[in-house]
Amino acid sequence: MKIVFRIPFTLFRAVAKTRTSAGWNRMKLVVPAAMFFSVCLCRAQPYFVSSTGDDANPGTLNQPFATLQRAQEAVRQKRGDVFLCGGTYYLPKTLVFTAQDSGSKRAPVVFQNYQDEKPVISGGIRLENLDWRPYTNGIFQAKVPADLQTEEIFVNGQRQVLARYPNFDPHAKYFDGFTSGADIQRRAARWADPAGGYLHAMHPALWGDFTWLITGKNAEGKLTKVGGWQNNRGGGINEGIQFVEGVFEELDAPHEWFLNNKTHTLYFYPPAGLDLKSAVVEATRLRTLVEFRGDEAHPVKWITLRGLTFRQAARTVMDNREPLLRSDWTIYRGGAVFFNGAEDCNLKDCFLDQLGGNAIFVNDFNRSVTIRGCHIDRAGANGICFVGDPMAARSPLFNYDQRNRLEDIDRTPGPKTDNYPADCLVDDCLIHETGRVEKQTAGVEIDMAQNITVRHCSIYDVPRAGINIGDGCWGGDVIEFCDIFDTVKETGDHGSYNSWGRDRYWLPDPGEVNIRVEQAPDLPLLDAVQPIVLRNNRWRCDHGWDIDLDDGSSNYIITNNLCLHGGIKNREGYRRIVENNIIVDSIYYPQVWLANSGDVFAHNIVWRDYDPARMYPPPWGREMDYNLVQKPGAQPSPATGLQQQSGRDEHSIVADAQFIDPAHGDYRVKPGSPALALGFKNFPMDQFGVTNPKLKAIARVPELPKPEMATSEFTRAAAPVTWLGASVRNVANEGEMSAFGLPGVTGVLVQDVPAGSPLAKAGLRKYDVILSVNGEKTADMAALLRQVSEWPEGNALKLGISREQKEMVVQLHL
Repeated sequence: MKIVFRIPFTLFRAVAKTRTSAGWNRMKLVVPAAMFFSVCLCRAQPYFVSSTGDDANPGTLNQPFATLQRAQEAVRQKRGDVFLCGGTYYLPKTLVFTAQDSGSKRAPVVFQNYQDEKPVISGGIRLENLDWRPYTNGIFQAKVPADLQTEEIFVNGQRQVLARYPNFDPHAKYFDGFTSGADIQRRAARWADPAGGYLHAMHPALWGDFTWLITGKNAEGKLTKVGGWQNNRGGGINEGIQFVEGVFEELDAPHEWFLNNKTHTLYFYPPAGLDLKSAVVEATRLRTLVEFRGDEAHPVKWITLRGLTFRQAARTVMDNREPLLRSDWTIYRGGAVFFNGAEDCNLKDCFLDQLGGNAIFVNDFNRSVTIRGCHIDRAGANGICFVGDPMAARSPLFNYDQRNRLEDIDRTPGPKTDNYPADCLVDDCLIHETGRVEKQTAGVEIDMAQNITVRHCSIYDVPRAGINIGDGCWGGDVIEFCDIFDTVKETGDHGSYNSWGRDRYWLPDPGEVNIRVEQAPDLPLLDAVQPIVLRNNRWRCDHGWDIDLDDGSSNYIITNNLCLHGGIKNREGYRRIVENNIIVDSIYYPQVWLANSGDVFAHNIVWRDYDPARMYPPPWGREMDYNLVQKPGAQPSPATGLQQQSGRDEHSIVADAQFIDPAHGDYRVKPGSPALALGFKNFPMDQFGVTNPKLKAIARVPELPKPEMATSEFTRAAAPVTWLGASVRNVANEGEMSAFGLPGVTGVLVQDVPAGSPLAKAGLRKYDVILSVNGEKTADMAALLRQVSEWPEGNALKLGISREQKEMVVQLHL
């Protein structure tokens, strides 16, 4: 048998550079045996693809193929790497890899860019030979193919703006421009036929957004629509934060466009200086560009995509409707690059640019998928998703208000099947400006998965969380050395890191959870079977918490994190170990803790006392001690504030931590710091975020806190008063807003309701929040007293209240 040596690609590339117009130079390679790194029994033949090639060619460098599908066919017949030359490859259909395409550990199949060229894989179509003619007011029009259906137009590689109201404003807080629902309804009077447009609105509590397809107008001139299923918490529509797009009459600003599907006419308002005759105009078509299509029995193995740009995948907002267990999320299971049933497959050094939906989706059974060195910019939805099969969860529920009876809960720990992503890695990736279309999204989203590692990633400029883990199924995730900031920019009550743990043990009422877990102590960790670890990260959230462990999140180890603004919140859950973190200009937020929670908060540096909400009487948790409250210039003294709050913190102190160089982000402490005596240990301050030189050169870093600009959380006057025999007060701050699940820092909290009092007779309970009186919003105590005084005596008052994050109405008779 003849043995053929496989030449390293670096040597092959050197040979390739000797190419002439007549073909390859005839060369004789004399290579020492030590230079060979692999031996194979069959020749590995390289294949080349060029956008100017021909699929009838043999696929050589001088006579390349034209399409990826042809190269795929060639590799199936004879294994070899595929090199894509620069240019744009418009896919006629999704490129699908199956088990038939698999490589091996010794000889993986690689599709990669040739040398330093930049091939673009497009799910769109180039609109050629457009005959642009003036229409009116700076708008041009051109006929397009009759079969063109698209929601995105690109001009010279940049996504344009679907005609909208209000106009696009990158400085607006929500939706790049927003207005009220009443304004939109008034505006609709000028629309002849809005069918096919979209209405977008935020959730009333800013827990994400909703989208409706406009179907027309009714006889009263009101918009008719379908949709609004993109959020698993419902709760109506935010009347003050809305916008519409895809309406012809709103085409009135540069970069806006509209496609009339009846006349097959494209309208475009070009910006100043754009030459339409030479402009490259493209439209999206495909939702998925590349799919790895296997399953547990027949996985796709050992395929790597490297050095490619993916662009022009279609929007998928109206297909985002599947609830993710009891989290606040719904999801569309798809992405520009879609892994389904893959093992040891990789996406490396790729650019995922302005994709309409999820950029990368790892769905159901996948093992050891690696995403490394990738840049994800301006995706319409999530950056990267790892989402398993809900039927792999035991006793699954699919909405916040659903519950299992204790006797019906499957008490077997862990998943029921293997149909979920596990042992996957996201490493050294730059992810920013995701969620351009959908706001209940994240840079990295993890649900029903296990052992997912996210390492050395920079994630910023996102509407909600940088990283979101939607449930405790099934733990083992590690988030480390990441730089995550400028998050929660268009939503609220969230964090740079957010999680839920509404697992099979969980109920909305903490008292019921305490009773249930006392009867069945094994319940809390049946799904969260392995700890989730957050370590050595830098976080900054100016619109929420740096780290937000929300409802039920359990089995966490949070250590060596630098939190620059929003602090750490731990709502009810079990076994959260929070140690050796630095919480700059902020605090620790314990909320609604459960009995015997096993929580630990120790060896941390904080700036102020705790900010508790709905906490039981001290002592709290399993251990809260050896913490330092930072006070510049202070000599060590007991942290009496912490001690009084927690009933613990016997050794905690107020002191100057003596940071090395906080002005430049170095919060390590100097030798001799009192923090060291408490057991605090320094951790690296120069290893956050991407390390790839190309990505590091373009990645932003967070703004560092300025001591002279340090601010505390907004807090309203909240002294309790007696009203109708009950103790009530204003909702004080964002911590209480979150704890009670409110639509803002608004309302009146009922602290105590004596039996027999008018409020008790009306059915009010401790921790109810009064939000309205007779349909009029109740912002605070002053508003409540005014509303009641203005109501005629003898008539019942309708009090709108929030109880355990669910709104209801009770009648109060005075």
